[in-house]
Amino acid sequence: MKALKSLAAAAAICATFTCNADAATKDGFGVGVIVGEPTGISFKKWTDDTHAVDAALAFSLTDGNPFQFHADYLIHDTSGSIPELKGSLPWYYGIGGRVKADNGETRVGVRIPVGISYMFADAPLDFFAEVAPVVDIAPYVSLRLNGALGLRYYFQ
Repeated sequence: MKALKSLAAAAAICATFTCNADAATKDGFGVGVIVGEPTGISFKKWTDDTHAVDAALAFSLTDGNPFQFHADYLIHDTSGSIPELKGSLPWYYGIGGRVKADNGETRVGVRIPVGISYMFADAPLDFFAEVAPVVDIAPYVSLRLNGALGLRYYFQ
């Protein structure tokens, strides 16, 4: 809890001194939390204005807390803006991979995330919601579903 309060305080201080939050979001390295299936720490790095790589170190809440790591390549569509919003609201899709330690076996799968992100205009933060079908390919083939909400702070 103390670490979460420290992260919130650091985010508030940094947000106060950030002049161009949109640029900070797309130029910085995002770190935050992802809550749902899975729940853990989320990371994001933009490669240009519409492409990014995200990852998470997390635990599954439905499978008895097995550890999961996933990383995705994302493409964002910024064409649908809402004039009433100060920030931007791109939706995204992508492809990635997942490794999950599950009851003594390691599952490897392909993720296909689809989501929406709100990038705040006045702070280097983004809030996101996503669903991601996962096709495990080893040690056996199975279909799973990830889905979560998250918040990230972008460091420059």
